[in-house]
Amino acid sequence: MQAHEGHTRIVTDEFLRETIPHGSEEYPFRYYLEDIWQFDFHCIEWHWHPEVEFVLIQKGTADFLIGSERYALGAGTGLFINSQVIHRFEAAESVIIPNIVFSPSLIAPEDSLIYRKYVQPVLDATAECQIFSAADPVQGEILRTLLSVFDVQENGNGCEIQTAELLLKLWRLLYGNTDFAEKNASPQTSVRTQAQLQIMLQYIHKNYPYQISLDDIAETVALSKSSVLGIFHKNIHTSPVSYLVNYRLKRAAKLLTTTQDSISAIARKTGFDNVGYFCRKFKEVFQMTPGEYRKADRGVIHPENCRRGIVN
Repeated sequence: MQAHEGHTRIVTDEFLRETIPHGSEEYPFRYYLEDIWQFDFHCIEWHWHPEVEFVLIQKGTADFLIGSERYALGAGTGLFINSQVIHRFEAAESVIIPNIVFSPSLIAPEDSLIYRKYVQPVLDATAECQIFSAADPVQGEILRTLLSVFDVQENGNGCEIQTAELLLKLWRLLYGNTDFAEKNASPQTSVRTQAQLQIMLQYIHKNYPYQISLDDIAETVALSKSSVLGIFHKNIHTSPVSYLVNYRLKRAAKLLTTTQDSISAIARKTGFDNVGYFCRKFKEVFQMTPGEYRKADRGVIHPENCRRGIVN
């Protein structure tokens, strides 16, 4: 794990797939104890992974953007995020979220009856996530089981067989809480849309120092501007231009702390022709000027169980 001026960042590739491995090939499981507030911009940025994820909100309230939906969840609530679902967590305060990320193959081998009968249907279900409340008897049992998984990890022994036993119970309860009545009628549409979004994001990430228009972004996937706007708003809840500006600001923030370049030079390198506009937008996002950001001594944290790091 790498730290950056008191904050951590998620590491993804150009398609927003998280690149940090969760466990090992022989034991694809990892437990994390994280505070959303400690991440850059006080959020865990957009990412996805082939593993499934279970999250418990232990303290505080945060916004959880899962696929095309936004949920405001508070302490005591649990969350399941399905495989390959893009998500983002935002906090306006300290929000502690113990969580586990693991491969579904840990429940059962992919060529087994258990996987085909009980694992694959959950992965194929329409819902991109499930939310758990202690008020519901089954969901309450899911939360208690999840806490037991956390306890095993926090006790220091990380007993694999005990963890596997609890994960099997957790999955049995999840399967019982999954609604299979409505199947996804057009899965290819969702896959195609996600691929188009990733192509457009990759284009922005590669070309952010240059002038980019909405037309340029739309041309990468041969769609109309209105279709591109719809894809961005539905999937990552912002416009292409806003995403571009914020990405430029993130790159500028990194240059401010890793180079001695002047503020005007950094503004130009990250695609801002007008230094005044750059400074205004930077202060809106970081609540300080670029010069103050460079000088600020915010300390360096070393959260032992954090899976995030510096974006390359």
